Amino acid sequence: MNGDNANKKSDTVFLVQGSILAAASIISRVVGMIYRLPMTAIIGKRGNDFYGTAYELYNILLIISSFSIPLAVSKLVASRLSKGQAKNALRVLKSSMAFASVSGGLAALIVFFGADYFTGTLLRTPLSAIALRVLAPVLFIVAIVGVLRGFFQGLNTMIPSAISQIAEQIVNAIVSVIAAYLLFEKGLSVGAVLGDKEGYAAAYGAAGGTLGTAMGSIAALLVMVFVYMIYRRVFRRRVLRDHTKNPERYRELVVVLVMTIIPVLLSATLYNISGIIDQGIFKNLANLQGYDPKQISEWWGVFTGQYKVVTNVPISIAYSIAASSVPSLTMAYHSKKMHSVRTQINLATRFIMLISFPCAVGIAVLGGPIMMLLFADSDRSSMIIMILGASSVVFYSLSTLTNGLLQGIDQMRVPVINAAIALVVQTVFLYAAMWIFHLHIYAVVLANTFYAFLMCVLNGYAVYAHSGARQDIQRTYLIPLEASAIMGLAVFVFYRIVHAITNSNAIACLLSIMVGGASYFVLILVLNGVSEEELRTMPMGTTMIRLAKRLGLL
Repeated sequence: MNGDNANKKSDTVFLVQGSILAAASIISRVVGMIYRLPMTAIIGKRGNDFYGTAYELYNILLIISSFSIPLAVSKLVASRLSKGQAKNALRVLKSSMAFASVSGGLAALIVFFGADYFTGTLLRTPLSAIALRVLAPVLFIVAIVGVLRGFFQGLNTMIPSAISQIAEQIVNAIVSVIAAYLLFEKGLSVGAVLGDKEGYAAAYGAAGGTLGTAMGSIAALLVMVFVYMIYRRVFRRRVLRDHTKNPERYRELVVVLVMTIIPVLLSATLYNISGIIDQGIFKNLANLQGYDPKQISEWWGVFTGQYKVVTNVPISIAYSIAASSVPSLTMAYHSKKMHSVRTQINLATRFIMLISFPCAVGIAVLGGPIMMLLFADSDRSSMIIMILGASSVVFYSLSTLTNGLLQGIDQMRVPVINAAIALVVQTVFLYAAMWIFHLHIYAVVLANTFYAFLMCVLNGYAVYAHSGARQDIQRTYLIPLEASAIMGLAVFVFYRIVHAITNSNAIACLLSIMVGGASYFVLILVLNGVSEEELRTMPMGTTMIRLAKRLGLL
């Protein structure tokens, strides 16, 4: 009996840790969304285009140089600690740090000296080069931070990563807004001389936003180094107690690290490079079709600087759960505990569906009001973008999670193959939607959603095939969908009633969001979509349990 309880507890530890990281991600994303409001007001839709273009390119180089490092390091550290090899875990840390320094440094140099070619020749947005160059040194810093985060995640603690994320985003928010304002004014002066005040002001303002990212990464590095210095003495004691003979050589560990990184790297690159391909196809075809360049820039600014900012908040939860699941799944898989593997996969999937369904429905129902509330944007096209892309929250959340689950059970190549297939199909879809049906920016939104859907289908089949994990269709998908649909209807009616009475979008929208959250909480419990034990693993779970019992829902 005690053994069963211990196994049950170990199966939910990753979800508790993931919830900590998810809570930090939510806070970080919310802070990120909040600071984008004044920043967007300063730099405008064109500035968002320049900012978003620089970020798309930065993200690809970040993925290639260091994005996969935390996951790989956590996997290698976890596998060695599961065998009691603390010395080898420390050697993993040291060899990973050396690798990250080289890869991050090279990426920084490529971005700095290749900025004009990437932004001007490839993406037809030459003024983005200013913001992209500011991001170049961040690639080196983030690589080092990634190693330290991966090390602690391999120790099965997400708290250092969570704290550093929040510190990073707070510094980022403060510096971004101040720097965007100051550099926007500088851009006006430069543009007056060069004959394009609006363009240079937006470009310099976007560079101010990326300067915030640079300062935020420095803050994250300082936090992680501080935490590591505190923990180093404790870990040293574990190393001294380790009597492993013939510890692994650093050269061998670098090879293992690279071999672990490559599949994750290819998968992540293919998974994220769709943004660069989308932008290239959209801007080039839109120019050929005769759309006004300023309109093209503003469309892309809405897509990358407003729509993605909102939808990335719930999707970030999936990334947190995926990151936390890899070390636990790896340990269980290598220990041949397949029941534990299946249990963890089922728990993670249910958790993500409980969150992503109501978020998607809420974004669809309140798409226009959210755009008005956050960005003072009343354009009909912006509202349609939100409505068309709302379902992508569910698909991207699930595909992000299943990528991590497959990597956790050593199926590293599968997400790579699936991402390649989905990318080819998505590219054809986008080209046809733009060239044949003339859907301009709507084609990009639909193509993104279609890509995520394909990844869900392909990854979902692979997870089942390699782990045998079977989902409870009703509790995992149907009940959250039913509760979300009823919630959506209630929010739709409530918003219109309140808006008619108050004539205030802000009041109606904020109250509707509160009503939506409360109604979904009640509905999911009434429909038996979540148990008390599952609630306990979620952020503020104890508080929600007490509230549910007072309301007679548990």
